[in-house]
Amino acid sequence: MQIKRFATAGLSLAVLGGLAVWGLWPEPVAIDLEELTRGPMAITVEAEGITRVRDPYLVTAPIAGTVLRAPVHIGDAVTRGTTVLAEIRPAEPAFLDARARASAQAAVTEAEAAVRLAEANLARSESALTFTRSEHARNVELAGRGIVSSRALETSQQALDTAEATARAARSELDLAKATLAKAQAQLLTPTAPTGEPAGDCCIRITAPVTGTVLTIEDESARLVQAGAALMTLGDLHDLEIEVDLLSSDAVKVQPGARASIERWGGEPPLEARVRRIDPAAFTDVSALGIEEQRVRLKLDIVTPPENRPGLGDRFRVFAKITTWEAEDVLHVPQSALFRDGDSWAVFRAEAGRAVLTPVEIGQMNAMSAEVASGLGAGDLVVTYPGSQIEDGTRIVDRKTLN
Repeated sequence: MQIKRFATAGLSLAVLGGLAVWGLWPEPVAIDLEELTRGPMAITVEAEGITRVRDPYLVTAPIAGTVLRAPVHIGDAVTRGTTVLAEIRPAEPAFLDARARASAQAAVTEAEAAVRLAEANLARSESALTFTRSEHARNVELAGRGIVSSRALETSQQALDTAEATARAARSELDLAKATLAKAQAQLLTPTAPTGEPAGDCCIRITAPVTGTVLTIEDESARLVQAGAALMTLGDLHDLEIEVDLLSSDAVKVQPGARASIERWGGEPPLEARVRRIDPAAFTDVSALGIEEQRVRLKLDIVTPPENRPGLGDRFRVFAKITTWEAEDVLHVPQSALFRDGDSWAVFRAEAGRAVLTPVEIGQMNAMSAEVASGLGAGDLVVTYPGSQIEDGTRIVDRKTLN
């Protein structure tokens, strides 16, 4: 009986000791696990961009004059050589001040007097020509009878030639005087009431130099313009490119021909594009925080056909993701699982219910994951977002199994 009591007491002590150990044993830490897989990976640089018509056409006034109200509006489709974009008529004369008007009127009076004088000279020269012509005809008849000498006949012919030349000079002087009068009278012209309608064939009609769409109009109203003044801009909305400004430190990673994804353009799915040109010189820009930045301008060609990007126009804002590196078969680990252990990267790998500190060598990195060069393999489970409770050898349990 005494041995039985000792056995019972020992068993009780063992149970109590086990319960004590079980009560003091630390519970496993609930964590999130993720399995490593192989697959494609890409590194991108991101920036806002703006769409632009590749070859815009600026229509300008070829001469100075009054351009009539624009017959087209922004957004209208135009056809090369057919659609009339603008009509320019001669400008109205300027108003004259009192001194200029008095001078012009005096010039008209002077020109009128010159016309009258020229008319009198013409009448006198024509009268002299008529008399000389009749005298010469008489001398010719008398010379035929032998009454007048040949010398007298020559003198008569010379007088006739001189009279004809004098008459021609008088007519020219009259024409000159009349032209001078018209010029003086033109100085007195004043502006007429504008009607907005072209007077006959006086106007120059400008037709579209290219088939496309009216993008901008400087001013739709009729107005006075100088030669070379901008009237409107045309462009083909089917031929768009994207302009992106990158930090110079990001631009050096981009190569011509790099693939790009265009998002936030207003539709789905993202558009495809490729880098066509990278400017060789940077420019200084001030950020929203007031920091000076060196930026480089890139031009991207849109690969997606126009029918798959309806509504996208000139100077629309977009968001570009430009690929600087990509590979098809990469073992990648989430960024949330990585942390620094001394001078190297490390993760906590789940093995037999415990967290095992595992150094890893990292290659390329993007915003979500990193390329694993060594230290892990496909199928390994790693702890994401490890907290301060996780150490090498800590018991862990997947949070998903607790639900």
